[in-house]
Amino acid sequence: MVFRFKERYINLLTDFGFKRVFGTEANKQFTIAFLNTLLPEHHHIQDLTFKNSENLGLTPLDRRTIFDVFCEGTNGEQFIVEMQRTRQAFFKDRSLFYATFPLQEQSTRGDWDYQLPPVYSVAVLDFVINYSPPELKQKKQQTWIHRVELKDQDGDRFYDKLGFIYLELPKFEKTLEQLYSQADKWIYLFRHLPELGDQPLPLVEPIFNDLFEVAEIARFSNDEQDSYQATLKAYRDFQNVVNTAIQEAEVKAEKKGLEKGLEKGLEEGLERGLEEGAERERSLILTLLAQRIDPLPDDVRTQLQSLALDELESLAAALLSFNHIDDLRQWLDDHLSS
Repeated sequence: MVFRFKERYINLLTDFGFKRVFGTEANKQFTIAFLNTLLPEHHHIQDLTFKNSENLGLTPLDRRTIFDVFCEGTNGEQFIVEMQRTRQAFFKDRSLFYATFPLQEQSTRGDWDYQLPPVYSVAVLDFVINYSPPELKQKKQQTWIHRVELKDQDGDRFYDKLGFIYLELPKFEKTLEQLYSQADKWIYLFRHLPELGDQPLPLVEPIFNDLFEVAEIARFSNDEQDSYQATLKAYRDFQNVVNTAIQEAEVKAEKKGLEKGLEKGLEEGLERGLEEGAERERSLILTLLAQRIDPLPDDVRTQLQSLALDELESLAAALLSFNHIDDLRQWLDDHLSS
C-alpha cells in the first residue's frame, strides 16, 4: 500500500477523524474520557451506548437532523456531541432546539410521568462565538470552555439536567508544557494532532496511548485512506475558503471604512468559495463512488449535485459502508430535505 499522507495522524476536525475517534462503539472509551473531563462529577459516565439520531424529533423534518455523535449513559443521560467548523446564523438557537430532541422522545412513552433524563449538548467549535455587547466580548476573550445551564435571577442553579458545553478551539493557545488538565490535553489534540510526528511525553498515558494508535493513518486500510483523503480535502478546501473570504472582506472593509463592509464581504467571499470547494469535492466523491458502485445511475448523480460542501464531507466519511447502490440511495434519502 502506497502511503499518500505527509501527516502521521488524522485531523480530528474532519468528519472522518471526529467520528472514527468519538463516534464508534469500538472506540467509545475516548468518548467517555473526553466527556468526563467536561461534565460535573455527579454526571460522570461509566459506560455509554451510541444511538441513532435520525430517529429523534416528532416530525419527519426534525428526524432529518443528524448529529455527529448521539449517545446514552448507563443512567439514562443523553449526550449530543457535535463539531462545528464555522459560525452559523442563530447558532445558539439551533443548539437549544437540538437539545430538545431527546426530551421530545420521552413524550412518546405511554407511561411517561414528566421526569426527564439529564441532557448535555457538547459542541467543539473551530470558531469564536460572536458575543455582544462589546464589553461581554472582552470579558469572554480568555475563556475557551463555556458551561451553560438554567439559573434564576440570583445566579442560583434552577435546573441541573440540561447543560450546554461549548469549546472555542481558536482561543486555546497552550503549548505542550502548559497542559495541566485533561481538558487541556484533549483540546490540544483537536488543534495539533496532525502536526505531531510522535506521541509527546505530556500525552503519554493509557487513554492517549490508545488514541494515538487508532489515529495513525498508516494503520488504515486502502478504503479507509480513500475515505479520509476525501474528508481531509473537504476540510482543507473549507479552511482555504474561510481564510480567503476573510482576507478579501478585510480589504473591502478597509476601503469602505465600514464594519458592515467586512461582514458583507465575508459573506460574499464564503458563498463564492464554498461553491468552488464543493465542486472539487464532488468530483473526488464521484470518482471514489465509481470504484465501489459502478455505474452510478443518472438520478443519483443529480442528487449528488445538490449536496453542499459539509454534506459531501459526511458522504465521504460514509463511503466505506456502501456495498450497493441501495445503500447510497438510503443515505441520500436520509440527508436530503424533502
